[in-house]
Amino acid sequence: MTDLFDPFEANGLTLQNRIALSPLTRTRADMAGRVGELQATYYAQRASAGLLITEATAVDGVGRGGAYCPGLWSDDQIEGWKQVTDAVHARGGLIFSQLWHAGRLSHSSLDLNGKAPVAPTAMKQPGQMFVEKGFADYEEARALTLEEIPAIVDQFRQAAVRAKAAGFDGVELHAAHSYLVDAFLRDMTNKRTDAYGGSIENRARFLVECLQAMLETWDGSRVAIRLAPIGHAYAAWDSDPEPLFTHVVAQLNALGVGWLDMVEGDTGVSREAEPSFDLQKLRRLFRGVTIANNLYDRDLAIRARADNTADMIAFGRAFIGNPDLVERLRANAEIVDAPRAAYYGGGARGYTDFPALADAG
Repeated sequence: MTDLFDPFEANGLTLQNRIALSPLTRTRADMAGRVGELQATYYAQRASAGLLITEATAVDGVGRGGAYCPGLWSDDQIEGWKQVTDAVHARGGLIFSQLWHAGRLSHSSLDLNGKAPVAPTAMKQPGQMFVEKGFADYEEARALTLEEIPAIVDQFRQAAVRAKAAGFDGVELHAAHSYLVDAFLRDMTNKRTDAYGGSIENRARFLVECLQAMLETWDGSRVAIRLAPIGHAYAAWDSDPEPLFTHVVAQLNALGVGWLDMVEGDTGVSREAEPSFDLQKLRRLFRGVTIANNLYDRDLAIRARADNTADMIAFGRAFIGNPDLVERLRANAEIVDAPRAAYYGGGARGYTDFPALADAG
């Protein structure tokens, strides 16, 4: 027997089970970063998960990591998200908003005022990214000045306020995958010599300040963070991740953050990565609820709960083609492998048109 499918009391919430929807970028917002009925249908279809975590939701126009990504940088984006949360709650679900700034992994064409992307340290990411008119080379990201950093922190505060107004049950800080918060953490992408660079404490300062800003609106029991301690997203990592992320988790405990959403390995690629260390050290150190994710299947999830290596297990891509993934996992039924062409962009096709098991006929 497994408790993976049993109701779960956590941080004052009653979850239907120990399965979470991992944040999945689906690029179906409009270019103003607004969502609506289509996204409400999508998330409601997956509301049988114990916890839904939204796709990365930008706190600034130039904080988006691609065209058609949603935001909460403007009040006019609240109403669309309210449709989403209402639809999820009507199905008995719970949903957190993942707040995000893409940092250097953005493009000036995504901002109404054409602002250049920013980073802890000036650099240009190799390769291309998706913008409104197709693919474009990454631009040179300029280094944030000391005077500019508080304004970015305040964008997270304002987005957290809007998330509450939109009816979310909590918020998650996206601090992984080489986006802005993560880029401050890692010595490969942070070469600063001021209060935000150099020592581990300094490199973690921006993360702490963003969480403090979010905690002005939300109780810590409703605040989560996503970390990828040994991830290699966008060919960036830290030379010595164990002391870095041990310090980060200690700071989470000091702040009273309630949820740790942790990527095990290199997201979507492998459950192993180097340099590595025992991530269970972080799980044992953290005082809140842990969510493990990255390439889990049914057997691995059941084993993780049997071994008590995480409180919850997040599934990502499996939810794309299986809106009723929880029911399919419970029944050990077929898991539909959605075509990659369905992942990003477009409308309802490949987004809300995958049938539930009961309707598959």
